[in-house]
Amino acid sequence: MIQAKRDLLKALGEALRQAAPDADAFFTPVFEAPKQAAHGDLAVTAAMQLAKPLKKNPRELATALVAALQAQPAVQQWVSAVEIAGPGFINLRLKPEAKQSIVADVLSEGAAFGCQPATERKVLVEFVSANPTGPLHVGHGRQGALGDALCNLFETQGQQVTREFYYNDAGVQITTLANSTQARLKGLKPGDADWPESAYNGDYIADIARDFLAKKTVKADDREFTASGDVNDLDGIRQFAVAYLRHEQDLDLKAFGVRFDNYYLESSLYTSGRVEAAVQKLKDAGKTFEEGGALWLRSTDYGDDKDRVMRKSDGGYTYFVPDVAYHIAKWERGFVQCVNIQGSDHHGTIARVRAGLQAAGVGIPQGWPDYVLHKMVTVMKNGEEVKISKRAGSYVTLRDLIEWTSKDAVRFFLISRKADTEFTFDVDLALKTNDENPVFYVQYAHARMSKVMRDWTSERGGDLAGLSQAQLALLAAPSELTLMSKLAEYPDMLTQAALGLAPHDVAFYLRDLAGAFHSYYAAERFLVDDVELTRARVALLAATAQVLRNGLALLGVSAPDKM
Repeated sequence: MIQAKRDLLKALGEALRQAAPDADAFFTPVFEAPKQAAHGDLAVTAAMQLAKPLKKNPRELATALVAALQAQPAVQQWVSAVEIAGPGFINLRLKPEAKQSIVADVLSEGAAFGCQPATERKVLVEFVSANPTGPLHVGHGRQGALGDALCNLFETQGQQVTREFYYNDAGVQITTLANSTQARLKGLKPGDADWPESAYNGDYIADIARDFLAKKTVKADDREFTASGDVNDLDGIRQFAVAYLRHEQDLDLKAFGVRFDNYYLESSLYTSGRVEAAVQKLKDAGKTFEEGGALWLRSTDYGDDKDRVMRKSDGGYTYFVPDVAYHIAKWERGFVQCVNIQGSDHHGTIARVRAGLQAAGVGIPQGWPDYVLHKMVTVMKNGEEVKISKRAGSYVTLRDLIEWTSKDAVRFFLISRKADTEFTFDVDLALKTNDENPVFYVQYAHARMSKVMRDWTSERGGDLAGLSQAQLALLAAPSELTLMSKLAEYPDMLTQAALGLAPHDVAFYLRDLAGAFHSYYAAERFLVDDVELTRARVALLAATAQVLRNGLALLGVSAPDKM
């Protein structure tokens, strides 16, 4: 079906040139999915979109376009009917052989099905970026699921992807971490009269203190440090605590199946002189001014609602200034697209960071970088909201969710809604083994297909390696045609999801594909007396299982053969 769509797209372009010679200036040939499956397999809205600029009646334009389409060899080969609907919509109904060909496409391409050729386009995705002051919470988990899936999506489009983790290894929060650990080392605990009011109260602080006294060495992906054991060594306590929590974060991310290519420290922006260099660029461009002892950025010149303080009267920089320096560094490293995945509380920083990048005059295009902002996650367990983790002291951790359910459930659930929507993670639902649980519903489809294929090979002597010889023309049942049409949507879905920064589209698609299979399972028998029909149906199951595996792997979720 992939080849059929390519052929038909060329045919549409040629038909447009014949029916509307001036259309090239207004319209790029494209097929859409009909709003209702009963209307056909491919829809063309060209007549509706071109009518006004070409000053023609849409119905008349559609009639001319249909006549030109029907004369195209590709349409004659792949299309059974071309129909005009309403004021000028055009619907195409594909012949069964167009749909059947998708099975051979999937079986021949395997894990590469849906992927585009490699390009030189460099993309950086920054996500999680948790400061090392405590365990990763469920919000970090949502970032991890979104970011990793988006990186995988970009890779299916042939792009060179770098996964980056940015964090602050200095500042007030890190000072609080060091002071909290030192207080524990001195025998204090939350609730004591001398316990610092701003201290972190989670049990993990006591764990850090215990290992510091034991003079342990901790190794994280980006650092290693050995404790001195001296309770008065505040700088050593700080460095050990940061390394300890970075190690803990690495363990959580490994359990979650998320990896990073690079770790970037906020402190390096200062030690390398990048912050000062960025400020100097803004000054040299005439985009700053002094007022009230502070240095301001003229961010209103770039659409911000007010000018922003860059350097406070006490000499310290506001938090968006290192962000500007960091993004200039990203641009200088050759990334044509950068995506930041952050909580929705970062919404206010977008305008000022983009303003600073434009004002710096280093060639960064408007609207760069891209942002995916996510809402936080509410956790429900036993019908009640869970707000506190003993380990963290004030929030539910990512590790809690994984231990209560599974990595697969957490990954799928956290990617199953648009990032900018509120999400309730229902632990009880994630443990259900029925159709109510979306990850079970999808994984069970794969397990069902795997069992049929095992039975075919063990009971009927079937050979999976010979499925390429299946007579696909035998796949003509309505549920089979529906399933094959759904398989054919996969490559375009990946492309659109990558363009729209919408990894949740993959989860939506997988649920639809699983639904199409379950309907097929209920409607037809697979291991029938007709040997060739059986082989054709097993070929369709093998192709469907492959696409399910591909999509689940993109989300970081397993595709079990048995459940």
